[in-house]
Amino acid sequence: MKKISLFIKKNFLLLLALLIFASSFSPELQPVYHFLDSDQLAFNIGGTRISIYFLMKGLFLVVLLVWGARWVSDFGEKKIKDFLNLKVSDRALLIKGFQLFVYAAATLLGLELLGINITTLTVFGGAIGVGVGFGLQRITASFISGLILLFEKTISEGDLLELEGGMLVIVKRISARYTLVESFEKREIMIPNEELITHRISNWTFSNRLGRGEIQVGVAYESDLERVNQILLQAAREHPLVLKDPAPTCFLIDFSENAIQFRLYFWIENMVEGTLRVKSDLLFALDKKFSEHGIKIPFPQRDIRLISLPSLDNSFATEQKPKS
Repeated sequence: MKKISLFIKKNFLLLLALLIFASSFSPELQPVYHFLDSDQLAFNIGGTRISIYFLMKGLFLVVLLVWGARWVSDFGEKKIKDFLNLKVSDRALLIKGFQLFVYAAATLLGLELLGINITTLTVFGGAIGVGVGFGLQRITASFISGLILLFEKTISEGDLLELEGGMLVIVKRISARYTLVESFEKREIMIPNEELITHRISNWTFSNRLGRGEIQVGVAYESDLERVNQILLQAAREHPLVLKDPAPTCFLIDFSENAIQFRLYFWIENMVEGTLRVKSDLLFALDKKFSEHGIKIPFPQRDIRLISLPSLDNSFATEQKPKS
């Protein structure tokens, strides 16, 4: 029962159109349909006769064709996604092209069934152009931008993007109007395709998915610096997710006020997975290794010197003492 009710809700317009179409064959309703198709309720546009019955018939065909086009489009999308030998971006482009073809074919078929000459649509060309120019320019721009993204393949599903505000997101789906991305907090954000074309976007995984992480550590001044350098590199090399090529590197970067600063650089294979877990593991390993080798991580210290001052009472008494 639930499946039936769900089908009725999703296809209400289709069922209503089928009911109206089926009732047109009823003999009792024929006078009604003749009246709706009479000259009193009809007018001509560009040589095409339009009546109330014509509009009702058109509504039925529109609903039927839209439903059919949607079903064919969904069926084709599922089949195209099974082409595992194609890249994700190629599959997305093929899906968009197939959808455009299906809906364009449905539109032409509907015009043909209604008997409308396509040349008569030029009457509405100016109005449609004005509507696109003013009210639909952003939607049109986003649609064209989506096609550009799919053709150029600068952004694909699964890419790691850095937006202008510094937020890191993962591309989940590129649609005709917007691109669906997901932040590391699992927030889903819909970005108009136009913004991805006109704004500065960093694609961390455009050519490869390698990612570099870094850790900065300060050690006490009495530490053996060569030993510290070896421990940092050893901890990175022992981690299973740290790549051997490019190899980890370590640099002594500063003699700061309280410690000698080292910086460790390492690479991981998939930047989308993030470096936070690897950083955490390395810090735990470094804390253990530093303790084993007696290397201390200092903390800021301040020396306070107290200078004793003469008592105010004594100073006052000395100033008030009469001269002999």
